[in-house]
Amino acid sequence: MTDFETGCGKLGENERIDDLGRRGYRILQNKKKFCFGIDATFLAWFAEVRKGEKVIDLCSGTGIVPILMDARNDCGDYTGVEIDPEMVALANRSAKLNGIEDHVRFIEGDLKAADTGLGELSASGLGKLSRIRLGKSVADVVTVNPPYMPTENGLQNPDPFKAAARHEVFCNLDDVIRVSASLLKSGGRFYMVHRPVRLPSILEKMKAYGLSPARICYIHPFADKEATMVLVSGVRGGKTLLKTEAPVIIYQEPGVYTERVIHIYQD
Repeated sequence: MTDFETGCGKLGENERIDDLGRRGYRILQNKKKFCFGIDATFLAWFAEVRKGEKVIDLCSGTGIVPILMDARNDCGDYTGVEIDPEMVALANRSAKLNGIEDHVRFIEGDLKAADTGLGELSASGLGKLSRIRLGKSVADVVTVNPPYMPTENGLQNPDPFKAAARHEVFCNLDDVIRVSASLLKSGGRFYMVHRPVRLPSILEKMKAYGLSPARICYIHPFADKEATMVLVSGVRGGKTLLKTEAPVIIYQEPGVYTERVIHIYQD
């Protein structure tokens, strides 16, 4: 495939372009790295962004959440933070592929330092310095699809970046919520997808760092099965009444999505 056909340079040996099913948006993925899952799609659907708002996405990976949010909402200014430089380069190429690199960009950095002023970091794949400056109280919205599993749970991939996609190698739940709260302006909104078993800790830590829980939505594989994911939102410094929304059921039968999930996935 030529440079002209991809719009973002030649495809690497293990790279592919996937259609996101919204407004013609596409994304680059590397099958040798961690590819995005359905949880990211649900997070991009659950998170709300308004015109002109600044969104910071933590644990960006492929860049799927900011790119899908831009495809869904056509508003907002997005900065993704990712620790793996190869994924940062791939995500920035995806932004360029879609012609949205002026308001969707990705920078390399450690999530734990995002509220201390990450700035002028090399935005891999752009060939220039990113002038994005992060710090305390700079974001209207923070989204995050963090690793779900503590390091002591389950086998880990020997590659630390691949392991970090599933296990809390570079950051843990406390880091994620503490930094998210610090990045948000007063009244700013926090959105996260996680596992239901971690929900008590999530709500406890949100309250500890000044995030008032606002919305919860459970995701079930089938109507008669337990939830496997939970979407959570909160407001920094707000006083909100926690709302439990109607659950999302993924499959009406094996291999067949429900109408609601089809609507979430596509235009």
